[in-house]
Amino acid sequence: MRILHTMLRVGDLQRSIDFYSGVFGMKLLRKSDNPEYKYTLAFVGFDDESKGAVLELTYNYGVDKYDIGGGFGHVAVSVDNAAATCDAVRALTGKFGGRITREAGPVKGGKTVIAFVEDPRWPTTPSRSPNGTVSRASDGSSCRRRPTASSRGSVTSR
Repeated sequence: MRILHTMLRVGDLQRSIDFYSGVFGMKLLRKSDNPEYKYTLAFVGFDDESKGAVLELTYNYGVDKYDIGGGFGHVAVSVDNAAATCDAVRALTGKFGGRITREAGPVKGGKTVIAFVEDPRWPTTPSRSPNGTVSRASDGSSCRRRPTASSRGSVTSR
């Protein structure tokens, strides 16, 4: 068994595809429009779906925004260097949206380096207790993509 994908409902499908491909370097793997059922799916990831987990971006016709419940934590993305990734994300936010909400630094009570990136799909609201899992990199650092109530992502350096 393995994780296939994480599904995120989005209000602007193209903007979300552009964000994940432009900021994080994911590829659009496939897209399917289902007008009969009024939704479109787009799958983005770093590698083919047969080799690893991906994100399923779901656009339901006519729904332009969603609130994230307090139970959703984050999507963790492992990178080589969290600080350098934050610099790259910051340079691309004008084009793709989003923002750095926590600069790269050690996680509270640990040594893993993490940072938080806000996804432009979600409104910014006060963050709720951030307590998600951390992807570790080869050098012990971490950069998370973390949609919480405030829709933040985290980046984990390797």
